[in-house]
Amino acid sequence: METKNKYALITGATSGIGFELAKLFAVDGYNLVIVSRHQDELDAKVAKLEKNGIKVIPIAKDLFDPEEAFALFADLQSQHIRIDILVNNAGQGVYGEFEDTDIDRELDIINLNISSLVVLTKLFVKEMIERNSGKVLNLASVASKLPGPWQAVYHGTKAFVLSFTEAIREELKDTDITVTALMPGVTDTDFFNKADMLDSKAVQDKDAMSDPADVAKDGYEALMAGKDKVISGMKNKLQVGMSNVLPDSTVAHQTYEQQKPVDEE
Repeated sequence: METKNKYALITGATSGIGFELAKLFAVDGYNLVIVSRHQDELDAKVAKLEKNGIKVIPIAKDLFDPEEAFALFADLQSQHIRIDILVNNAGQGVYGEFEDTDIDRELDIINLNISSLVVLTKLFVKEMIERNSGKVLNLASVASKLPGPWQAVYHGTKAFVLSFTEAIREELKDTDITVTALMPGVTDTDFFNKADMLDSKAVQDKDAMSDPADVAKDGYEALMAGKDKVISGMKNKLQVGMSNVLPDSTVAHQTYEQQKPVDEE
């Protein structure tokens, strides 16, 4: 595929899976629009990506506020930058039993994981339809297939992302636009620190965590191949496979046990 003058936009692009994806796009010659909340973190990544001979545009937007998603699209329109590939990677969770977690934080997470993702997908897909070309990668999760005690809101948002992605993919099946869901499991990123989840059993075994570079590679290859979705990692494929045959109540209990704090052992 000819990549000269093509742009990929990646949200949550300064660390973890998002930054690993940015590196893959850069190596393949895509110009980049990288987005996160903090301009200093974005600026620190520009030189690392531009060494591949591509152009990198860092834009600081707080996508916890969906209005910032609209503003991001408007900024790019004003600069006459056409986005060929949209990667909705930004997302957060919060750890704890639902009765104890902070509702304002959870509403922010819903806005980030769902509302801003929908806004960006809507605006950029409409442009893609006009020219009948483009690709979208949405970060779902194996959490999208599992009831998630201790992370009830996060799992719920990822279930939305997967369902939404599969639905619009079907709507676009007669176009040259593809929509792909990437479904990683527990990955060695800053997600768990931000979610206040470091005491969870699920993150105690660092050796069992996926490497974000491996997850990004799986997602990138699936995106470029136009696949509907990819579960990253054999262990995660097996976990989702089991969840498809076990009763939801059993899966929810297993997840409860896997994710509870270690001090409750």
